[in-house]
Amino acid sequence: MPETQRSLVLVKPDGVARGLTGEILRRIEAKGYTLVALDLLVPTREVLAAHYEEHQGKAFFEPLVSFMGSGPVAALVIEGHRAIEGFRSLAGATEPTLAAPGTIRGDLGRDWGLSVQQNLVHGSDGVESAAREIALWFPAL
Repeated sequence: MPETQRSLVLVKPDGVARGLTGEILRRIEAKGYTLVALDLLVPTREVLAAHYEEHQGKAFFEPLVSFMGSGPVAALVIEGHRAIEGFRSLAGATEPTLAAPGTIRGDLGRDWGLSVQQNLVHGSDGVESAAREIALWFPAL
């Protein structure tokens, strides 16, 4: 594992709509990770389909792409020692109800009873996926 890693982090439409982008960025910076790139955008279906390509054909794919394209997303690249694993720990469990207090999802998320889990953030799950996702969202990097 390299000393310094980069990870894609997305503040999903629910986090942006609830005004939590600043708090999420504050937590990332307080943890000691460096912001390398930051953009606020409504992602295209093409970017989302490529981002979630491993889920194409699954029942939740269309609702997920629809949700992720429903409003602005804050896309960022963070950098630091073990940043991929560190951010995923900071984010907490995928299901907000089960996420530990002190994590982004544990403190700020909840189950809204919707067909798609709105869990505030995405973080790359490995070195290869981080490289693929960063190239997709930030091709100039």
